[in-house]
Amino acid sequence: MLGQMQKMPRLVALSLVVPLALSACAASRSAPPEPTPLPDASSVALGQRAYADGPVIQPVQVLEDSRCPENVMCVWAGQVRLKMLWIRPGGRSQAFEAILGKRIPLADGTILLESVTPARHTGRPIKPEDYRFAFRFDGGL
Repeated sequence: MLGQMQKMPRLVALSLVVPLALSACAASRSAPPEPTPLPDASSVALGQRAYADGPVIQPVQVLEDSRCPENVMCVWAGQVRLKMLWIRPGGRSQAFEAILGKRIPLADGTILLESVTPARHTGRPIKPEDYRFAFRFDGGL
């Protein structure tokens, strides 16, 4: 009888420690990591998703960059055209084209590609990873 009573405190201690350890493991698995907030649409790189005051957008590819180089006098200013994705709720995406300085209907408003950097220079091509785009969305409820 005395031998059984000496084992009791150990059993009680084990019965308290094991559930605590298991609950700690379960708690660490059940809490998903916080999602990283999307950047605003003031300086967006190719392939980067951004929040544009309503829709989530992603520039995918420069289709045309015929802007007049800074060190040249041109008759026509040229244009920039981008292949874009509108990331809709649920992760679905819808392709559209953005043109520098032109409003494009999107969602319940319009999106404007306001600016493109860096500026073009003769003899120095712009690498795709160096482009940055600024967008403004007007609309919504």
